[in-house]
Amino acid sequence: MKMKLYALNLVVFISLISTGYTFSYDGYKVYQVIPKTTDVAKLLKTFENNEHFDFWSDVRFLNIPVDIMVSPFAQHLFEAVMEKENIKYTTTVNNVEDIIVSRIEKNINAYLERLATDYPDIVKTEVIGRSFEGRNLTLIRISSGGSNKPTIFAEAAIHAREWIAPPVALYVINQLVENPENANMIQHVDWAIIPVLNPDGYEYTHTTLECFLSLITVGHSTDRQLFVFKSLTINCFRLVFWRKTRTPGSICDGVDANRNFDAVWNARGASIWQCDLTYAGFRVFSELETQAVRNYVLSHKQDIKLFLDIHSFGRWFLYPWAYTNDDVDNLDELRYLGQLFSDAIYSVNGTVYTVDSFASGLYYASGTSVDWVKKNGINLAYTIELPPGGSGFDPPPTSIQPVVEETWAGFKALHNYIQTNFVH
Repeated sequence: MKMKLYALNLVVFISLISTGYTFSYDGYKVYQVIPKTTDVAKLLKTFENNEHFDFWSDVRFLNIPVDIMVSPFAQHLFEAVMEKENIKYTTTVNNVEDIIVSRIEKNINAYLERLATDYPDIVKTEVIGRSFEGRNLTLIRISSGGSNKPTIFAEAAIHAREWIAPPVALYVINQLVENPENANMIQHVDWAIIPVLNPDGYEYTHTTLECFLSLITVGHSTDRQLFVFKSLTINCFRLVFWRKTRTPGSICDGVDANRNFDAVWNARGASIWQCDLTYAGFRVFSELETQAVRNYVLSHKQDIKLFLDIHSFGRWFLYPWAYTNDDVDNLDELRYLGQLFSDAIYSVNGTVYTVDSFASGLYYASGTSVDWVKKNGINLAYTIELPPGGSGFDPPPTSIQPVVEETWAGFKALHNYIQTNFVH
């Protein structure tokens, strides 16, 4: 039977959000051109709206270098045009992928190691474990020396998409180590801080795009339902807000590490379904990241007087319990210290934090780190939910400084309480 085709011009969108599309800049190059004439500047600007060209600096003035990232597909064309017009260019980056991968290892951990080198008397770094993908789980310990001193423990980015959490942790580290005005804060109290507890997820959420496929048809057979495609394109529009670890699953990847602790595991507010955001794992402490925290805390719990789990977003300062509305035994103390934290933050920018139990103020959650440490004898344990920004998890650069500064004021209030009540 003769096939009859009908023009459809139909665009079908297939969502890839559940798995994400890992976009690679492998083979992308960065060229630098110095426009010396207006003709050269105009020629460069003709590339600006082409999807294969990404201008890292604007064409605004003559004799000012312009950096342009070019896809492998367009590099031959770009070089041919430059040579035909006798325009000098240099290749400043041969492979963009090489400079963006593993930003955690190369940036955050490098900063911690620099502090350990520059301030050896007060800073020590320790790799307390490795993630599933082999990244270091680096803890920085800040101390003026001595032993058995009360310790404030803080972890950040157990949920990868909460991008503001590591900057807060790093700002606290910076102020404790590099600001002499805060020297008193490490004299009698030690600090143990993990800036990024979920480095695999944190890397993934900064290098993976949410995408969809565009399938454009030109016809189909009414008898065989045969589609003929004119084009197949991938369109990517933003980075994935990935929450979980990156442990492979049989259906979906990743575990919610903050549902993986041995604190009424896999009950209210947790899921046994791999594809859920709150998937608790196939067993308690299935994740290397949570195992590392468990091992460190248990070996130092006689000194840890305050445990802080830094999240976003919501402007909450939450104490146990997360799995139940039942009151904790030291409720009055937790509320009092929480209010000190909240008041200190309010005094900086007028930001209002709500102090409440995790279950009552936010939602039920079982298997959380704060419940687990509380059950293991650390009486002062809180989840900090930092303010939102952008679409929620992605604050613009202009809002980062106000958040880290006001949160630092809250940390100072917490330190004062620990020093007053535990230093003898």
